[in-house]
Amino acid sequence: MTNTTKEKILLLLFAGVALAFSRSSIQHYRIYKIVGREWQKIDQKELKQEIRNLYKSKLIKEKKNPDGSFTFTLSDKGTLKALTYHFNEIKIEKTIWDQKWRVVFFDVPEKHRWGRDALRKKLRELDFYELQKSVFVFPHECEDEIDFIIEYYGMRNYVRYGIFEYIDNDIYLKDYFKLK
Repeated sequence: MTNTTKEKILLLLFAGVALAFSRSSIQHYRIYKIVGREWQKIDQKELKQEIRNLYKSKLIKEKKNPDGSFTFTLSDKGTLKALTYHFNEIKIEKTIWDQKWRVVFFDVPEKHRWGRDALRKKLRELDFYELQKSVFVFPHECEDEIDFIIEYYGMRNYVRYGIFEYIDNDIYLKDYFKLK
């Protein structure tokens, strides 16, 4: 069995969790679209074998329903694995700029330095601009993605998200993000 089949199965199972966390119908549509496309790509024979393997590895839990069907859900271990796969694929859609700045700012204690450094690195990967040491700016809607990243790192208590209509040096930011 290929690891990609296992990853796809975990991602498909995790899609249910993603739907619960997403707030907009646009996000729901994107999730359904991706799930449908990925489901069609999975070989049915491989799927059955991989589900057996996932069950044995304790990544999923099996529940027999009264009607004779089975429900498979992610175990805690499986959720963590699915989060890891999904986390590496996060992208923020760049739409037409609505004249608002999304700002992520944080004050993470030294004992959680690893999380602070990882968060800073992830925001840079997503093309956020570092306005100050722990203040990052982005011009497009990204609240769901930021919530996911914050939860992934367990930094909810230390990170804030805001939407600003004005930043005094936004001429430089507009140039940086090519928003003229």
